[in-house]
Amino acid sequence: MSTKGLKDDDSGDHDQNEENNTQKDSEKEKNDREKPQSTTKRKVEQFWRFYSHMVRPGDLTGHSDFHLFKEGIKPMWEDDANKNGGKWIIRLRKGLASRCWENLILAMLGEQFMVGEEICGAVVSVRFQEDIISIWNKTASDQATTARIRDTLRRVLNLPPNTIMEYKTHTDSIKVTFISYRLTKNCTYRY
Repeated sequence: MSTKGLKDDDSGDHDQNEENNTQKDSEKEKNDREKPQSTTKRKVEQFWRFYSHMVRPGDLTGHSDFHLFKEGIKPMWEDDANKNGGKWIIRLRKGLASRCWENLILAMLGEQFMVGEEICGAVVSVRFQEDIISIWNKTASDQATTARIRDTLRRVLNLPPNTIMEYKTHTDSIKVTFISYRLTKNCTYRY
């Protein structure tokens, strides 16, 4: 047996093994890339099955709230995921809530905000004079992330540049509610 024969045999097997490994690695990378897309697609399809049977916010009368939050997160300021966060608030004229709500939740499900796990959920509040949409996030102190959420929100809702958007921390919301409660409690009328 010659050294040349060993080298040829070895390099032939090595080339074949390398080609098989490269092919396997390529298939694995492709599956890894497609996995998040298929998971997201599946989530959207599952959600759409339920959503397509729901009443739209614009079809409601009176005072109503819809909450859509990630699994395990309660739509409460006190929830661990929310307590250090805040929300972007947009007041809409009547007639826009259904379209804006649908665009917002599809953007959330499609992960268009590109802020990782920062988004907690969204709320649409139907009121007599106006409707209000808000999107909640985990970290109010992260100004770059809150700015990205604001900008994405403007884009996905197709808001005019002069639309007023307010960011409110949950800590501030709790303070306002507490003060309001105390004032109301002190102004109780008896008949």
